[in-house]
Amino acid sequence: MTVEAILTLATIVLVLVSLAATRLAPDVILVAAVTFLIISGILSPADAMAGFGNTGVLTIATLYLVAAGLKESGAIQWIARRLLGQPSGTRRAQLRLLGPTAGLSAFMNNTAVMAMFIPAVQEWAARLKVAPSKLMIPLSYASIVGGTCTLIGTSTNLVIVGLLEAEEDIQLSMFDPAWIGIPLVLVSAVYLYFFADRLLPDRQGALEQLESAREYAVEAIVESGGPLVGKTIAAAGLRSLTYGYLADIERNGELLTAVSPETTLHAGDALVFIGSPDCAHEIRRVHGLAPAEGDIHKLDIRHSRRRIVEAIIGPNFPGLGQSIRESRFRSLYNAVVLSVSRHGERLTGKLGHIELQVGDTLLMEAGDDFVGQYRHRKDFLLVSALNDASLPNFRKAPVALGILAVMVALSASGLVSILEAGLVAALAMFATRCVPIGKARREIDLSVLIVIAASFALGAAMTQTGAAKQIAEWLLFAEALPPWVALAIVYAVTVLFTELITNNGAAVLMFPIGVAVADQLDVSILPFVIAIMFAASASFLTPLGYQTNLMVLGPGGYKFTDYLRVGTPMSLLTGTVVIGLVPVIWPF
Repeated sequence: MTVEAILTLATIVLVLVSLAATRLAPDVILVAAVTFLIISGILSPADAMAGFGNTGVLTIATLYLVAAGLKESGAIQWIARRLLGQPSGTRRAQLRLLGPTAGLSAFMNNTAVMAMFIPAVQEWAARLKVAPSKLMIPLSYASIVGGTCTLIGTSTNLVIVGLLEAEEDIQLSMFDPAWIGIPLVLVSAVYLYFFADRLLPDRQGALEQLESAREYAVEAIVESGGPLVGKTIAAAGLRSLTYGYLADIERNGELLTAVSPETTLHAGDALVFIGSPDCAHEIRRVHGLAPAEGDIHKLDIRHSRRRIVEAIIGPNFPGLGQSIRESRFRSLYNAVVLSVSRHGERLTGKLGHIELQVGDTLLMEAGDDFVGQYRHRKDFLLVSALNDASLPNFRKAPVALGILAVMVALSASGLVSILEAGLVAALAMFATRCVPIGKARREIDLSVLIVIAASFALGAAMTQTGAAKQIAEWLLFAEALPPWVALAIVYAVTVLFTELITNNGAAVLMFPIGVAVADQLDVSILPFVIAIMFAASASFLTPLGYQTNLMVLGPGGYKFTDYLRVGTPMSLLTGTVVIGLVPVIWPF
């Protein structure tokens, strides 16, 4: 090997060790490695930075903007409430979860799908009286296998497509991965249905219990002509909320107490919920309920920029001893008080007549800049945004889903590239106000894009120095090794890399190795590249290899061993399907 190849291999080993064994951010580690490759002369600056202009990386950035529109419009919750239903039993609930999650993950970033599904599934689990630990890992696995069904389902697929186009001038169509992805979804469904309930623990998530939380009373109105009119309380999903409970209904001047689950909701009903601070945010996400506080409609804040905020009154608050109405709270802070808690107990009576005291805890609806504006002011002792998420505007959900459908249709037709379709969809999200431009900009995860783009530099260094060819020779330890055995080895090494580092990093590092193995065997590179594409997403063994696994760690109350117990059979099944089918679809 040349000195450059040795230095490249040493750099990659150091990167892998650093990613697996240190707390340094992945983007910092990769940028440091790229800097070394440039300074040492192994790569020119142009080659090292080529990843930032790769179509796959640019497409991922564009799809972040599309996902932001779906998130802000509440499209995922809108779909989830219609498709999840009320299954009986844990196994049926796990099976019911698979379809919507895998289907949505096939057409949008699965991390975004998870971010929107987790709170919806938490509420769903509470209604079904099912432990969150029985649903969260299946939710993550469903998003992983669903994301493999199309080129835009996961960033890993887009990275591989970008490499194929740039390095080999080979293009894949939108649904080419579905030949393997759909069988994976079906096999996963069978496995999870028969075994997940037995293998997963019966454990609560990391949410605080309602009894130990600060208690508020929050009122909401059943919208006239909305989807809740005519439904029973149980059918509307209001009987078993995660953060609170329905206490009373005020109807035509009469107060209905101790209402049964079979009580039918009427237009204009005023529903009184009692619960923790997050109860207000949970109620806002229910399509068909409107804030009962009339001042909400007077807020000079766009719907997409509103937040549920909690604040404690400080000694310098200008309205001490005055009622909320007398203090002109809404005009002064451009925020509306939803409920007041004092000494940990909710205050009853008309909100506008409550006289504010030092230490009172207010639950408010305010703008997304309220926390930053008043965090260090002496009006309040403490200000915090709950869930750090804007309230969904369900009226835009059908629009956002329509834009997504058009984007998929354009990409699948071949009339435009995936990047071009994504740019059109992003502009449509802005034009229809599904998401503000400022909010969409914040949804772009620059650290992920930097890691992917920097990984391209490592792959280029491996190819140019001959390091990839050397690794391929090591993997082909015996002469006349059958291609399918070499395919299995490449797949296994990619899975190992994925569990140790990241899915995108593993895909970029293994791409030149897979190409070198195919060249040495004098066979087509496509089976090896496709196997790497799926192996880089097949992270089921640890919470670290894939971000969706890490996202459910807390909500599911999991331990590291839980992933190994459920993920080992899942990983073996996935590997068997991929290695068995890839050579059939893409022959050697």
